[in-house]
Amino acid sequence: MHPLTAVFLGVVQGLTEFLPISSSGHLALLEHYLKVEAGGLSFDILLHVGTLTALVAYFGRDWLDMGRSLVRPSPQNQGARYLFFYLVVATIPGGLAGLLLEKKAETIFRGPLRIALLLGSVGLLLLVAEKVARHHRDFSRFTIFDAILIGLSQGLAVMPGVSRSGITMTCALFLGFTREASARFSFLLATPIIAGAGLHHLPKWFKNSPQDLSLTAAALGFLAAVISSYLTIKYLLRFLQRHTFKPFAYYRLALAALIIAVSLLYPAS
Repeated sequence: MHPLTAVFLGVVQGLTEFLPISSSGHLALLEHYLKVEAGGLSFDILLHVGTLTALVAYFGRDWLDMGRSLVRPSPQNQGARYLFFYLVVATIPGGLAGLLLEKKAETIFRGPLRIALLLGSVGLLLLVAEKVARHHRDFSRFTIFDAILIGLSQGLAVMPGVSRSGITMTCALFLGFTREASARFSFLLATPIIAGAGLHHLPKWFKNSPQDLSLTAAALGFLAAVISSYLTIKYLLRFLQRHTFKPFAYYRLALAALIIAVSLLYPAS
């Protein structure tokens, strides 16, 4: 793999993993239309380790607070303890869906038209959520019911085009959470999911070590994923303090329409 390709894929991974626009869908479309080499399982794991590194770097204090609340529980850190519990509950459905359905979903929903359908559907849901949601709840009003529903919605993200961040943020909006709280919980929830997926695929890493991936390309791809992920998290949270999710919903709908148009005009592509 060329180092510039590695950097490009790292940036795409970092941007699309945390923006509600589907990383798996974009990577599948790049492979299909532009014939961009995805880099195989080993490189995919490397990029996910990069996004995980960015998550830990940005939310490290939150995880430390949750850890302290478990070791030394007190009335002052009760909120952090409850948040950890809700994250555990929400992680279970997504983890089970990934283990049981990932291979089937990747095969059944891999085609461009199917990805377009999912991109458009979640885009419409995001627009509806923006219109009807009250945006008044924060972490202090989180319940186990919210955690279960957001966790169940995350299970749908095994299908390319849905977007893990997109579907969990949309669900949180429907439940009445503020835009920033919706994004923040989605990002915190990504940490155990990405870490779990990496551990699950780790044995395959050793069995199928990369053959055409140079150390330079691997390092540049990893750094691109870390930097782009960190900046995306930081600026999306800042953006949502004053703006809505509508630009991302419109982007999803526009991309879906473009894919459908290309598929109709050039059916062999």
